[in-house]
Amino acid sequence: MKIVVTGGAGFIASQIVDAYIERGHEVFILDDLSTGQKRNINRKAKFHRVDIASAKTVKLIEQIKPDVLSHHAAQMDVRHSVADPQFDARVNILGFINLLEACKNAGAKKIIFASSGGAVYGEQENFPATEEHPTRPASPYGVSKRTGELYLSYYQQAFGLPYIALRYANVYGPRQSAKGEAGVVAIFISLLLAGKRPVINGDGKQTRDYVYVGDVVNANVAALDSSYVGAINIGTGVETDVLTIYRLLREGAGCGFDAEHGPAKIGEQRRSCLAAERAAAVLGWRPQMSLREGLERTIAYYRAIVNS
Repeated sequence: MKIVVTGGAGFIASQIVDAYIERGHEVFILDDLSTGQKRNINRKAKFHRVDIASAKTVKLIEQIKPDVLSHHAAQMDVRHSVADPQFDARVNILGFINLLEACKNAGAKKIIFASSGGAVYGEQENFPATEEHPTRPASPYGVSKRTGELYLSYYQQAFGLPYIALRYANVYGPRQSAKGEAGVVAIFISLLLAGKRPVINGDGKQTRDYVYVGDVVNANVAALDSSYVGAINIGTGVETDVLTIYRLLREGAGCGFDAEHGPAKIGEQRRSCLAAERAAAVLGWRPQMSLREGLERTIAYYRAIVNS
């Protein structure tokens, strides 16, 4: 199978690329390296450094004629989307329309779209949230991800282009960037290993559903062979607060000091947790990695980088 993976030098998508190549697929990576890392690029993939919103990308996809587009390239920082909603929309909405047009013209057979469970649902009414939960995004980032899902529905209805929108919970694991505001696990680990004291925003009782990147990769592999069309949550169904995450990381890293508490971030979602029964039913997918073991593996990854 011929697969284009956008954002394929990034945290999640680079590991999806690895899994696709291991299974014998021909993979093309499209990434502008604005956040992705060259070291993450699989040497067996064909790499193209391009902006997904450019005309060059359309021509490239039309030349490749992929069977599948796995779309992970994105402006993914919620706070940056609030500060610059136009940039967020250019990348996450206009860039995606660019890709959809190219895939339609190239005769692609499926789109796998990296969406966001927490961002599209907004403040939840029910825990864990199923895919039928109302979508009330509380940030431009959430709006752009939900918009991407709606465009997928349109292209499926109008042009018969099948899709699966994987609504990720909070993904963590090796290769996650510790830069910026995203990725509390990576940020905390990097600070702890550097002997620095992390800062927890607010009281630390805000919860997220933490899903290990290897489990997310497995969901993307399963999506290749699924005939399902629509949105699917990819989460664990378990809420974990930031205080607990910090305690587990501090124990795993062997650090004794407590975190500092800073002011709460305005607009930060209080609780988020995703039901994954649909993923089990249509993809045969269930999370396999326990939180404690996943965090230990992630600490080991960053410790190896520090010592290399």
